[in-house]
Amino acid sequence: MSSQTLKEALEFLKKLENNNNRDWFNNNKTEFKIIEKNTKAYYNKVLENLNTHDSIDKLKLFRIYRDVRFSKNKLPYKTHFGGAFHRTKPKLRGGYYLHIQPNNESFIATGFWEPNASDLMRIRKEFEIDDSEIREIINNKKLKTTWGGFVGDEVKTAPKGFSKDHKAIDLIKKKQYIFVKKFTDETVLDGDFLNTINNAFKTIRPYFDYMSSVLTTDLNGVSLID
Repeated sequence: MSSQTLKEALEFLKKLENNNNRDWFNNNKTEFKIIEKNTKAYYNKVLENLNTHDSIDKLKLFRIYRDVRFSKNKLPYKTHFGGAFHRTKPKLRGGYYLHIQPNNESFIATGFWEPNASDLMRIRKEFEIDDSEIREIINNKKLKTTWGGFVGDEVKTAPKGFSKDHKAIDLIKKKQYIFVKKFTDETVLDGDFLNTINNAFKTIRPYFDYMSSVLTTDLNGVSLID
């Protein structure tokens, strides 16, 4: 059932890629609504699995409609499904993301997409003081084999107030702290894909535990949430 759900989703999205216009979409909206409902059920299974080893307070399945107001790309519809899983704040930080897209473009991601200014400064200051713990976590063989290294935007040299010569500048200059794992269509359609997703998410837990500890304490280690 699960692989069939994703098979139908990928097939519909492929057709949408070739017919990204309102007339075609409106003519196929009944089929889309069924696929959307089944896909949301699949995302809810991912949520159930996550909640066996983490605490997720919200699943957000993003709408298929694109916001074209400020975009040069005026195509009206996304050609993927995307859903975010938010960990329970304020104690737990970070989030998970599942992206389903045909042509081997599916992926999962985890980490910190857009840390606010105060969180970003807190992370950077922590790495400035001591980068040994974060390096031990991200260089762990299991995590590295599963996820690789950090991806995301960064400043060119050094953020304001930090030295470009600091030994942890490779971490400090980042604006996002994200891991991404890509999948082929074949893997997505494998009957074990739910477990593949969940096992990958499990391996990120030491990173989340560490970052949550950093973001819920000040530089002296005093809790900000008690």
